[in-house]
Amino acid sequence: MANGAGTSAPPLRRSRDVPLLVERARQGDPRAVARLITLVESGDEVLPQVAAALAPHTGRAQVVGLTGSPGVGKSTTTNELVRALRARGHRVGVLAVDPSSPFTGGAILGDRVRMQDHATDPGVYIRSMSSRGHLGGLSAATPAAVRVLEGAGCDVVLVETVGVGQAEVEVASLADTTLVLLAPGMGDAIQAVKAGILEIADIFVVNKADRDGADATVRDIQGMIALGERGPGQWRPQVVRAVAVRSEGIDDIAAAIDKHRRWLDEHGELRRRREARAAAEIEAIALGVLRGRIGSLRDGTALSSLAARVAEGASDPYAAADELLAGLDG
Repeated sequence: MANGAGTSAPPLRRSRDVPLLVERARQGDPRAVARLITLVESGDEVLPQVAAALAPHTGRAQVVGLTGSPGVGKSTTTNELVRALRARGHRVGVLAVDPSSPFTGGAILGDRVRMQDHATDPGVYIRSMSSRGHLGGLSAATPAAVRVLEGAGCDVVLVETVGVGQAEVEVASLADTTLVLLAPGMGDAIQAVKAGILEIADIFVVNKADRDGADATVRDIQGMIALGERGPGQWRPQVVRAVAVRSEGIDDIAAAIDKHRRWLDEHGELRRRREARAAAEIEAIALGVLRGRIGSLRDGTALSSLAARVAEGASDPYAAADELLAGLDG
């Protein structure tokens, strides 16, 4: 799979032929993968068909999330992790979630520009996705996009979040292993306590570890880990130093990811996390359908009639909601 930024053959550029697209994606065609993710991002009506066609081919990839404040080197670290994983022979997918343009809604940083080292590698697929205002550091379409890359045969999917600071905890619900990147001199240790990032990090990466203050940052994080309550056999977050711009510490990060994966397998945590991820995805889809159905009622009289009754005190919001839901069931 090459980078998703190539020229598209006319039959695939706007194709909605799901069996063809999935078949071509399974063969490693980056244009088919790009088209499937575009269908996912746009919420196309064929999305249920896409999910059904991909289902038999999902659940095998290792999903690794990378998060952290702006400027800690997430993209550089991701780039170097891709290099290390390719050296092992893995096929790698990268979903880099960027802030949205306020004008077009598109991704404005373009991580693919920063990962051009892998642009011609057929074993790597890189896609920038717009957050479109979705909080939590991810795009609402990210879980489905991960499924596309799994279905396309990626062994590892790296998900890099928007650099939004304390709101970036959603990635933990999507990833098998979550890396939190910190850098000396940025107050990250204190931010970690405030944001509760200690709870979501499986591995802390102190990047730019050649800077002054790196030792203090490592000590702060280790001190916080020591304060955390863990039962017997529970995972203790690892702390790894790195200088990603010089490719230093990347093998240590990969080794920590491997160690966490073994722990996940041995303790049944991998299955639990993936079932929780699936439950969240099902719930999100169901709620989306329900919101759509409620929204369609605005064109009728039921919702406005109930609203009028609540406004005049003839009913209350809970009773009205029950009546509204009963009408949807009908």
